[in-house]
Amino acid sequence: MMFDSHVATLLDVSAALVNTLTDGTARGRPYTAPRDGDLPTAVTAALPGEARVEPAAAAHLARTADQLRAVFEAVEDHRIDAAADRLNTLLRTTGARPQLDRVPGEPWQVHFHGADDTLAVGWSAGCATALALALGSDLAGRLGVCQAPRCDRVYVDTSRNAARRFCSTACQSRVKAATFRARHTPGH
Repeated sequence: MMFDSHVATLLDVSAALVNTLTDGTARGRPYTAPRDGDLPTAVTAALPGEARVEPAAAAHLARTADQLRAVFEAVEDHRIDAAADRLNTLLRTTGARPQLDRVPGEPWQVHFHGADDTLAVGWSAGCATALALALGSDLAGRLGVCQAPRCDRVYVDTSRNAARRFCSTACQSRVKAATFRARHTPGH
């Protein structure tokens, strides 16, 4: 396994927050992130478990998602120094720190907390730390931005051969269908 289960969860949450909380394009269409009253529900859906997300925490995580998007985009563009600078800033502002936690019936696990352990700062610190662990290893190439036209959603590649290029099977299918049509169009 490339990442331990906690880091894998944090990387998945990082991608979910970016894809849910940042404007752009998704699967060939413009995407507008939830705002105002819809924001807490969207953040709750992006996080594992059943945490109740207050509006202020949701707004904080939306700002974090903007910063995380910049990290994914910098990695995709091979601007690793820019990604590291962005992550270092996020790690400092959240006060990210490792801590051993234990869930009953499970072994001790390293979790990452923020300086004040609120839901928003805790998730921000954890996501930043997980991305930093990927970036600081040979796994930075596992962070990506969808290669389908008119889609800028992000993903974490957990495939064995590190060959993932799309955020979803829907985008992969769109590209395959377009390629097929282009090859089978008279005159091409």
